[in-house]
Amino acid sequence: MDVNGKTAVVTGGGSGIGRGIVRALAGQGMNIVVADIEQAPMDEVVAELASRGTEAIGVRTDVSKLDQVEALAAAALDRFGAVHVLCNNAGVGVSDPVGATSLEDWRWTIDIDLWGPIHGVHVFLPIMERQGEPAHINSTASMAGLYAGASLGAYNVAKHGVVALMASLERDLRLAGSPLRASVLCPGPINTNIVDSERNRAAESAAQHVGTTAGKKFWDILTRTLADGMNPDEVGPMVLDAVVNDRFWVLTHPDMGGLVRKQVDQMLEDRSLTR
Repeated sequence: MDVNGKTAVVTGGGSGIGRGIVRALAGQGMNIVVADIEQAPMDEVVAELASRGTEAIGVRTDVSKLDQVEALAAAALDRFGAVHVLCNNAGVGVSDPVGATSLEDWRWTIDIDLWGPIHGVHVFLPIMERQGEPAHINSTASMAGLYAGASLGAYNVAKHGVVALMASLERDLRLAGSPLRASVLCPGPINTNIVDSERNRAAESAAQHVGTTAGKKFWDILTRTLADGMNPDEVGPMVLDAVVNDRFWVLTHPDMGGLVRKQVDQMLEDRSLTR
């Protein structure tokens, strides 16, 4: 896919991985629509792009709300006339064992991390199909979408769902002979501020996240791990490569595949699967 002069929409584009993706796509001559729930960082990214000669707009968007994703698409079409790349990247996370996760924590996490990409596909896929030219949808999952560790139940469920969503979409598109393609980003430790994602959570919702000792301990470990993680600007080119070269899997830390392989090996050792 030749992306020069085409248009990309990136949710969660104001910071972290989203900002890295924005920079990589803009560097290849794309027009950019930055979507984010935080106005200030979004405006900062748009100003940065404009200073480099990139055509860009910002659209404040809560991806858990279908009407706001529809408004995002309308704004992109109004400004640029078409959308060729969609990156469903916005995401949040909380940490607690499954049994201690409140229903509100489940809703908040899944509404953004899974319903966000579902809304994106639901709204933008028909637009891309009507355009009748090559286009690409990428969604950010996680290594937690391939291997479910402890104390991240809601996040694991949402990210496994994102992997399934994009795998299903990719196979549907190929079966239909469509010029559209799909990919999924499964990052390992990246130096982002996802550990502070509750800063954008409604007060009444946040009040229902009490936090267990186990959850807080894991979150402290995760915070330190991410601080030493990969620079988000290194992730953007990986997503760009998937778009340009039609690659489905985008893995920032292939060495972590050993966890996934061990899980599959354990599953295959179950004799019931060989009967």
